[in-house]
Amino acid sequence: MENPRVKLKVLRKKNPQSPQDPEKYYVHAVKSANVNLDWLARLISNQSTVRKPDCLAVLSACVDNMIDELSRGSVVSLGSLGSFQVSVRSLGSDKPEQVSLNNVKSSHLIFRPSPEVKAALRNMKFTLSDAD
Repeated sequence: MENPRVKLKVLRKKNPQSPQDPEKYYVHAVKSANVNLDWLARLISNQSTVRKPDCLAVLSACVDNMIDELSRGSVVSLGSLGSFQVSVRSLGSDKPEQVSLNNVKSSHLIFRPSPEVKAALRNMKFTLSDAD
């Protein structure tokens, strides 16, 4: 079986830090599919003795528990996948006593890949596609 390759396409873009500069061409990864928990449960069940509904139940519980733990400020480590942590974007204040929850603009999730995932990314194969 052929090794999978991530498809890339060429896009013309402006540099957001220098919008007056001429556009340049960049490569951009092309999404091949959306993979959801149901599909992952099917794949796992085909690779093990565990039935798909049981796999789906465990994956769903994992998501629910991750959300709960992230809401508590915990870093959630999923072993050889990596870790997840909540972070915020905030407005600055001149003095510490001026800082309040109103400074928070938004929250977001930080993902830190494990060494195994980093190695997989370094070894990933690509192909340049003509398709949009």
